[in-house]
Amino acid sequence: MGALDDSDLDRLVAEARDRMRPVEQQLAQLRAERDVLLTEKRRRERLANREARAGLKAAFKEGKFPTVAELVAAEDSGSLDEYSYNWKTGGEVRLGFPGARAQTLSFTDGVQAQQARDLAEAARLYAAGWDLGSPGRPGVRVHFPGTRQERLVPADEVFARPRDAAP
Repeated sequence: MGALDDSDLDRLVAEARDRMRPVEQQLAQLRAERDVLLTEKRRRERLANREARAGLKAAFKEGKFPTVAELVAAEDSGSLDEYSYNWKTGGEVRLGFPGARAQTLSFTDGVQAQQARDLAEAARLYAAGWDLGSPGRPGVRVHFPGTRQERLVPADEVFARPRDAAP
């Protein structure tokens, strides 16, 4: 290559560009085709997600799954992780604080607060007259999986379904 003069080098660069042009056009067409297919895939995933959430919301209205308040009142043993939790909108949530290793439910007697790490402890606190929430703030603390976004929502707006139950 060192023996080539500038005009020969320019000619070789131009020839290489000419050979590349059809390949670049074909690559652009393939990328466009891929993008159309990925858009269709995302559309189908959104539709399936919307239908699943609609099905969950209908099941909630029919009373197929208990609310967290009903679960605490009815169960006296078991793990909180035996259930999947959904907010009334159908979106999946986890109980307690974001980033916590285990799900928890907060209870209050009006003055103090205590965390229940399982249904046995929740049943014990509930039987002792404690309510879901913290002093002055009734409800269930939930967060959206994979985020730091949390909310305190009424206990009758969070539904529990066994993990093995289909959504």
